[in-house]
This record gives sequence, structure tokens and C-alpha cells, in this order.
Amino acid sequence: MFKMFRRSTLDPLSVSMVGVKLADRVLVVGCRDPLLIAALAIKAGLTGRTCAVDRVEGLVREAERVALAEGALVEFKAEEIVPLPYDSDSFDVVVLRDVVRGLDAPNPHALAAECLRALRKGGRCMVIDGLGPVKSWMWERTTPPNREAEKVMTDAMTSAGFVAVRTLAERNGVLFLEAVKRAA
Repeated sequence: MFKMFRRSTLDPLSVSMVGVKLADRVLVVGCRDPLLIAALAIKAGLTGRTCAVDRVEGLVREAERVALAEGALVEFKAEEIVPLPYDSDSFDVVVLRDVVRGLDAPNPHALAAECLRALRKGGRCMVIDGLGPVKSWMWERTTPPNREAEKVMTDAMTSAGFVAVRTLAERNGVLFLEAVKRAA
């Protein structure tokens, strides 16, 4: 049978919550979710720019392979996340994907300050953190969000200078936190 379209395994909520638009400049910090990176790059389109960085070389290479297979144009870097290897005011949206769980970030306050620096005025930072549901053929279990990481990142983003720091949603053990850089 001829398949014209293939069904995505990506949770559409993650893509919707980030809110990327055509021509946006997007930075994803953490490469553990390569399908999300690819989906965001496709949303930003050829007129936008999507970059992804992680300090683990293997994660970066796998994410690069997946993005290519999905037809997404992404610039990948295997480097430390603090400091971020990008210029100031370079991005419209910064996504922190699973770099907070277990406080994996070397210093949450330094990471929040780096995200603020990399964002243009009025830009948004999204923290997406959590393992999500664990499924087997007999049962389904949801891992609760990391409340400690939520509090630490909320405090770090507020003290870095972000405004409107808030938890947007929580679903299936995944937490969505948003922060905005002042427009003026």
C-alpha cells in the first residue's frame, strides 16, 4: 500500500506549547528529544533558524540523524551549555528540554542568565521537563514532574531578569514552564 503521509509519534502538545512560528529563530538546549527539535525546525521553516546544543556528543549525533530523516534543517553543536555558544539577542525562542530533571544543568542560575542573554527582547524561554508516561502491554504509569526542578528554575529565571515566569501546564508527567524577556 502506498503511504503518502506518515503518522508522527511526537506529542503535538509539546510543539504547540512552544509556539514557534514561521521565520522564528529557535534554540533547543538539550538533544534528548530529537523529534521535538525536528518538529520545531519544520515550524520555523527555511526562513527561520533552528539550532540545538548539548554537551553529550552521542545525543547530538543521534538528534542530527533524526532531524535529517524528518527533513528538518537544524544546526547542531556538541558543546557545554553554560556558556551558550551563541551571540546575544540571537533567538526568538529558547527551549530547555530535559536539562533540568535531576538538576542536570551545571548551575541553573547561570543557565537562566545565558538563556536571557541569547534571547532577543520580548523573546520566550520554555522549559519542558519530565520523563512522561511509562507504558507496557499490561500497565501505564506516569512519572510525576520534578517539583524541585520547577521551583529551582522558576527562582533562577526570576532572578536572571525574566518576567511572567509561570507554569503553563503539566500533562503525563511533563512540565511546561514559560518565561519572557522584557520587551523594553
